[in-house]
Amino acid sequence: MMKIKDYFSNINPYALDLQRPYIIAEAGVNHEGSMETAKRLVDEAAEGGAHAIKFQTYKADTLASRYSPAYWDISKEPTLSQHELFSKHDKFWKREMEQLKTYCDQRNIEFMSTPFDVESAKFLNELMDVFKISSSDITNKPFIEYLCGFNKPTILSTGASELWEIQEAVSWIEEAGNPVALLHCVLNYPTLDENANLGMIRGLRKTFPDNLIGYSDHTMPADMKVCEVAALLGSVIIEKHFTHDKTLPGNDHYHAMDVHDLKLFQENMDRVFGFLGEFRVKTLANEEISRRNARRSLIAKHDLKAGQEVKESDIAFKRPAYGISPRSIEELVGRRPLEDISEDTVLQWNMFE
Repeated sequence: MMKIKDYFSNINPYALDLQRPYIIAEAGVNHEGSMETAKRLVDEAAEGGAHAIKFQTYKADTLASRYSPAYWDISKEPTLSQHELFSKHDKFWKREMEQLKTYCDQRNIEFMSTPFDVESAKFLNELMDVFKISSSDITNKPFIEYLCGFNKPTILSTGASELWEIQEAVSWIEEAGNPVALLHCVLNYPTLDENANLGMIRGLRKTFPDNLIGYSDHTMPADMKVCEVAALLGSVIIEKHFTHDKTLPGNDHYHAMDVHDLKLFQENMDRVFGFLGEFRVKTLANEEISRRNARRSLIAKHDLKAGQEVKESDIAFKRPAYGISPRSIEELVGRRPLEDISEDTVLQWNMFE
């Protein structure tokens, strides 16, 4: 099983080659307090080929005030208070996360969970190799510095951030000596395809050439084209919300991918990386017939007499290419045929002195 820490140590951010992305199925709290549902999400993420499944660990009382307004599509999730919504899904804590970690290990998929407070970070540290920091905490310096104290790689989403805010957060993490990967993200639920701004992936790669760059997606899954393009723009990590049932009410179901979308994405990646091939320029085996028959050779423009010095006006260049290459015309001019050569003969070096 490829683990996210291996990406930090093995993927070269300077490489020109595109990398098959590490896929994080962001289950969040789509278990809705049911361990049975949480395990089903693990099963289906593993079936779909995700490298990791990530949950969220928080308590409403430490995450949002009672007066925090909604920032999602209230036609899909009518709850108007963040505190009220988070209170519905904050029952999973240390014991539940330990159970899910064990179950993920059994299913050969990496367990991850985003902590939203100090207490959850403490026990999640024992369960994970990497910390994920939400876009919403990118300015939360004391919390970021606390997480850095665990001396682990960090994945930081960059939604709703100015460039200087991202640079500032990266500086806090790197001052602690921890590697950091940055995920382009649009903090809007759902994000319309035309608002995905995938070009920012290139902007992040240019501004942070030493860091791994990825994409956290909030668009509707549809044909998974947005995530496919993100990979082609250089995202080595793709994170997308994940559910077992997109028809369920709630903020993180309707714009999430399910196992069928995940499989479609894998099929898209198989096809794309199949025809991408290598990034080293060279001739291919299936081009050999074209190299021989579609390129040209030097040929006798008219009958050539044995012993008669060849002039440039005596030769032409025609297909096929299994004779003397036109690149060698200067070497041929001035030589003498060993025997008579008839018009239109493909010339070979062994025909000349």
